Amino acid sequence: MDEEKALIETAQDDATAFEKLIIIHEKNIYNIAYRIMHNKHDAQDMAQESIIKAFRNIKSFRKTCLFSSWIYRITVNTCLDELRKRKRNKQVLVDITDSACNDFIDENLTPYDKLENKELLSCVMKAINTLNEKYQIVIILRDVQGFSYQEISEITQTNIGTVKSRINRARSILQEAIDLYGT
Repeated sequence: MDEEKALIETAQDDATAFEKLIIIHEKNIYNIAYRIMHNKHDAQDMAQESIIKAFRNIKSFRKTCLFSSWIYRITVNTCLDELRKRKRNKQVLVDITDSACNDFIDENLTPYDKLENKELLSCVMKAINTLNEKYQIVIILRDVQGFSYQEISEITQTNIGTVKSRINRARSILQEAIDLYGT
C-alpha cells in the first residue's frame, strides 16, 4: 500500500509511474467495463477511455479515497455515459456471450451440468441486463466483481446503507426474474 501511495505521488508528474499504477488495476478496470458493456470490444474501448481520463485528471486525485476506488468510479461513469449516449442514439447492446459465461463455469462438472449451469448463468446475466442502472452497477460490483460494500460505496459515491439497500433490492428483482423466466 505504501508503494502504491508513492506511485500515486510520482504519477502526478511521471507517465511511467502512472503506467505502473494502471498495471496494478487494469484487469479490474477491464472486468468492470466488460460486465457493464457486455462485449470485449466495447469493454476495451471503455477501459482505455477510463485510463485516459484518469491520466488527464491524476493531478486532481484526492488522497482521501483509495486510488482503486477512484479509477473504478471513472470506469463505471465512463461506461454509463456511453450507455446513455447509445440510448439517446437508440443503439442496441450486444447480449452476453458464451465466452463470458465460461468465466463462471466449473470445468470439473459433467457436460450436462456445465450446460445446465451455463443456461442458468445466461438467464442471470440477461436479468442483470434488465435491471435499472443503479441496481445493475451495484450487483455487478458486488456479486460479479466481488467488491466489498465499502469499496462499492466509494466507487459509486453512495453511502454504504444505500449500497446495501440497492444490492438487496437488485437481488430481489433478479430472483423474481429468474423465477419467472428461468423455470
